Parts: sequence; C-alpha cells; structure tokens
Amino acid sequence: MSLANKLTQERRARLAAERLLEQKQAELFSANQKLGAHAKKLSDEIVETRAEVKNVRDENQRVKSDLSVAQKKIEIAERRLWLSIESINDGFAFFNSDSEMIIANKSYLAVFDGLEEASTGLTYIRMLQLITEEGIVDIGNMSPAGWRAKMLERWQSPNPAPETIKLWNGEFVKLIDQRGHGGDVVSLALNITEVVKTERALREARDKAEAAARAKSSFLANMSHEIRTPMNGVVGMADLLIETDMDDEQRLFAQTIKNSGEALLVIINDVLDYSKLDAEKMLLQIEPFDLETAIHEVVMLLQPVAQEKGITVAVDYDLFMPTQYEGDVGRIRQVLTNLVGNAIKFTGEGHVLVRVVGVSDASKKMTQLHITVEDTGIGIPEEKLGHVFGEFNQVDDATNRSYEGTGLGLSISQKLVRMMGGQIWVDSVVGEGSSFGFKIELATFGKPEPVEAVRLAGITKAIVLEQSEQMAKLLTRQLSALGLGCHTSETVEDVLQAAQKGAEVVFADSEVAGYDLVSALDNAGYTGALVLLSTQLGSYQKQGDTRLAIHQLPKPLSRRKLLEKLQAISKAKAHEAPSLYVVNSEGDVKETEATESTNGRAMRILAAEDNKTNRLVFQKMVKPLDIDLQFAENGKEAVEMFQSFKPDMIFMDVSMPEMDGKDATRAIRKLEKGSETKVPIFALTAHAMGGDKEEILSCGMDYYLTKPLRKGEIFAAIGRNQPAGVRDIASEG
Repeated sequence: MSLANKLTQERRARLAAERLLEQKQAELFSANQKLGAHAKKLSDEIVETRAEVKNVRDENQRVKSDLSVAQKKIEIAERRLWLSIESINDGFAFFNSDSEMIIANKSYLAVFDGLEEASTGLTYIRMLQLITEEGIVDIGNMSPAGWRAKMLERWQSPNPAPETIKLWNGEFVKLIDQRGHGGDVVSLALNITEVVKTERALREARDKAEAAARAKSSFLANMSHEIRTPMNGVVGMADLLIETDMDDEQRLFAQTIKNSGEALLVIINDVLDYSKLDAEKMLLQIEPFDLETAIHEVVMLLQPVAQEKGITVAVDYDLFMPTQYEGDVGRIRQVLTNLVGNAIKFTGEGHVLVRVVGVSDASKKMTQLHITVEDTGIGIPEEKLGHVFGEFNQVDDATNRSYEGTGLGLSISQKLVRMMGGQIWVDSVVGEGSSFGFKIELATFGKPEPVEAVRLAGITKAIVLEQSEQMAKLLTRQLSALGLGCHTSETVEDVLQAAQKGAEVVFADSEVAGYDLVSALDNAGYTGALVLLSTQLGSYQKQGDTRLAIHQLPKPLSRRKLLEKLQAISKAKAHEAPSLYVVNSEGDVKETEATESTNGRAMRILAAEDNKTNRLVFQKMVKPLDIDLQFAENGKEAVEMFQSFKPDMIFMDVSMPEMDGKDATRAIRKLEKGSETKVPIFALTAHAMGGDKEEILSCGMDYYLTKPLRKGEIFAAIGRNQPAGVRDIASEG
C-alpha cells in the first residue's frame, strides 16, 4: 500500500474518530443535562420533603402536647365525676352487657356492709344471692328464690320498671335501672326513706282530714235535718197564715216570718251545695224527665214572689222542640231556680222570660239546648259581668246592696252546668235588664210530640186580651204557629167588637177581664169558648147561669196544656164529648172521656207523717184541691192504709217511729208485686246532703221533696200524677 493511501486511511480514521468523539461528547453533554435536571428535581424534592417532615414533626409535637393536655383534662374530669358520684347519698353502679359490675360508688356498696365479694366484677345474679343470704333486704313473705326470680326477670327486661325495696334497717331504696343499646346498664339506688315517711305522714293527715270531713258532713246533715223539720212548720204555717184575714200589721208580721225563714233556707241550701261541689262529692243522676214541666214547676214555685212585685213571668218553649230528655232534672231545676229567682229579685217592674230553643240531631238522638232567662231589671255593669259567677260575690254597689243573698247561687249554677258539660254566660245593660243563659246537650227520650199534626177543627180565629205585652206576643205567636188567626185586644169593648167579626175562642187575663168580660160576652150572645188565664187556677168561680163555655189555664202557659185545651174546645165545637187529657208520670198524654172525669171519684192521697205540725201544714196546703186526703202517723200505719185506702198517690216521710218511710216503701212495693200499676210515692224529708237522695230513692220511692214543703211543689206533684177516671183536682167551675 502506498504511503498516500495509508495517509488517506489514517486521515479518514482520524476524521471518523473525531466524529465519534463529537458524537460521544454530544451524548455526554445531553446526559449531563438530564442528570443535572434530575439532580435539581431531586434537590427540590428533598427540600420539600424536609419541609414536610418538619411540619409533620411540628404537628406531631402539637398533637402530643394536645393529647397530654386532653389526658390531663380527662383525668381531672374523671376524678371530679367520680368524686361527685362518691359524694352523693344515692347509689350509682355500672354493669356491662354480661351483667358484671364495672364501677360502683360507696353508697351503692354500703348496703353490703363491707363484704369483700361486693366489688367490681360482681355479677348481678351473685349480688342477688348475697342480698338474700345476708338478709340485706326485707323480702316479706316471699321465698328467697322467688324474690330473686322476680328481680332477675325485671333486670332482664328491655326497660326495667322502677322497684322499691325495704332494707333490713327499715330504710327504703328505689332502684332505677336504664339499659343502653349495647346491653350496658346504669343502676341507681335512691334512698327514699324520707319520702316514704312524708307520704305516710300525708296519708295519716289525709285520713284525719277525711275523718274531719266526714264529721263535718255528718254535722251538716244532722243540722240540716234538725233545722228543716221546725222550719217546715214555721214557713208552712206563715204561708197559710198570710192567706187568712188579717190587718196590714199582722200580714206584715207573717210575711216577715215567712221571708226570714225562706232566706235562712236559701243560706242552708247554698252552703250544703257549695260544700258538696267544693269537695267534688256531687254526682249527676241521669233519668228521663220532661223539660217543659220542670221549667213550669220552677216558675210555679217562684210565682208568688213575682206576683207580689207585679212582675209577669213567661215561658217561651219552642213549639216544635221535644220535651222528653234524659238528664239530671234536679240539677237543671236548681240552675233554673237560681237564674229565675235572681231575675225576679233584681227586677222592679216589667217581666221575666224563660226562653228555650235548641237544635236536635235525629241520628244521634241528642239535642243542643239553649235556655235563657231574660229580665227587665236593674242590669249589671260591663266590668262586673265576670264578677257575678265568683263565690260569695254580688255586684258591689249601692243598688245591689239592698238585695239579700249569699252570693253562692250563680257560682253553684256555673259549677253544675260545667258538670253537665255545658256553658253558662250573661249579657246585660245597666238600667235595661240582664240575660243569663246556659247551653247543655241532652239525649232525647221517647218520640217527640207531633205538633205539626195537630188539627183544630172548628177553630180558625182567636182573640187575646192580656195586660202583659210580653205574654200577649208569646201567646199570639204560639196560636199563629198552630194555624189560628189572632187579634190582640186591650179592652173588653175591643174584645166584643172583634168577637162580632168571628172568633171561636177568646183568651183573656182573668185579672183584667174576669166577671166583666163574662157578662159582656154573655149579653152579646157570644157562643164561643172563653179561656181565662190566671196565675191561680180556680180563682174564677161561675156566677149564675151562663151559656159560655168557660175554661181556665194557668200562667205562664204550658205548651201541652194549651194544646190540650184547644183540642178539647175543638171537639166541643164538633159536637163531640169533650175530652180530658191526663199527663202520667212518664210524660205521656192520655185521653179519657170528660164524663168520667166530671162524675168520677176524688183522687185518693195518703200522707205518712209523724210530726203533728207537719200534718197540719200539709192539710192546710192542699185544702183548695178536690182530693180525698188521709194521714198515717208511722210507716206501719202507711202499709196498712195502703191496703185498705188504696191511694192513687203517697207522700211518705222518711224518718218515722216503729217503721220508717224506706221500710214502709219496700213493704208497699212487695205488696204491689205482680200488679200492672204502681202507686207513685214521693219522699218527704229534711235530709238534703249528698247521697241522701240516692239512698232514699233506692228503696223504691219515685220522687224526692225536701222540707220545708212548698205549696207549688205539692200542687205540681199531685197534678202530674192525677190518674184517669178521677175528678179534676182543680175544678174549672
């Protein structure tokens, strides 16, 4: 090879080596760049990691510090909690789900009196065994095994009921155990020894108070009986004395005796009722009754007072409402007596109106009754309206201080209405009058009277002559509702002019018209019927011969009596024998022939009364009635006379020698066994405390009247029980 070639090859080789070197240098430079970048990245990561490590170390240090503080707080809280648990007198223990004691304070373990086994780890079952073995608990007559079984059953229930146990030393502990969701149980043992002692002392005090209350009730009952018996003679004889011929001074003396006696009776009744209501000893007696009759009985009882003051008392009983209900008629009558009595007392002139409306629910056989008592009296200031229902309260002003009273009547009425599930209210305007009302819901009894079906053949027009504008409006509205055309007159001459235009019946106030109207109508040839309205039946007596058909109706007008009278007049117009309608004790209206009533016997009434004064009072009270009255002086005589006299009705005194009224009634009811009819028996008694009525009526008596007896009540009782086939007790002349 030539030198040139060798040089060429070497040059080529050197060039290749240089190129390779350059390439390797480039690669090395690139690698160095990558290595530098990686190193920089690693350096940054190291810096970050060191910062994070520092932060973690700082955080860890803070956590350790916080944990240390928290641990100290927990230790303090635990120490304080345990100190608190140990310091309380009541026992505290905690059991796990296996019923093992985890912790317990000294009070809980104190009952074990230092037993080494009584400590943490003790199971509940073993604890019960220790209690019975050591006699820690007074288990009474139970066997140890039976007591442990009872306590274990209680412990295993989801919600153990509190249990009171008695310890051997006479102390009482109440166990209250609360089970958690995991089965753990917190057990509390409360020492209730002082509570038990307090309850025992309270029971003893209550027993003493009840004994004192019974003694008070017995005293009130005895005093009520002892006061009422002589008061029956005082009030009754004073009432009869007033009806005799006396000069003005003597009449004033007799009226003062009567008013004072009645005022004393009001006080006695109010105090007795208030004491029963206050002690919650008054019970409602639910029975069928006639509401309209009850209202008229109340009005009849209070009518004499209203007459003395010249006040008209009217009853507006909705013609299309039922009258038969189930409820405590005695308490309803008591509320009405208070409201109507107050209305009359605080009314100087004008009228008192008892209005009855209601809404019946045929599906439920219930009626919502609204009964209001309106008057034209002195009224009550608006700011005093809420005051009148308070105990011992009256409107305290110069006007009202002139009226006597205990201030208990309205309070008692409010409590009675609330007992019956109702409400009572008052509206009033000073100088114009007041309106007291109450609403109650009563069950409808029997079928309502079909007033819509009444047919009055031969009667199309009526004339009304009444001095009371209120009474005239009421009667006119009732007659119009029955389909009669009505003309209201103010004078006898006006009546004659209206009668000439055609009217089959004239309703006239006997105090306004009386004999003058009878004579005028008779002279004018009037052939219709004349119905005299009077507060006293029998006040008009026929004078000589008259062609007029004269009837009498008591005021205030009863819906039933008005219908009966119109139907009787209607039948007479149709040339039929007049009918007599009799209301029996169930409130049903029965018809009988008039000849049977006119020519029949007198109603036979037996009165059993051992007190001579009371017999005299009763005899004088019923003297105006056409009845056959006989007396028995004790229960034994009453039973004998029941068989021989065969009375239609019996008034039976309760307290009598030899045989009292209750035993006599039982004997009479035994004699009546198997008979279709039962003679009505009215209890006459001076007992008026709670439970007396129920006890007396349980022997077989039908009704209950307290002494002193009142003529209105006696007349109403006899009138309601007048049987068919006897003469009318108050002949209409």
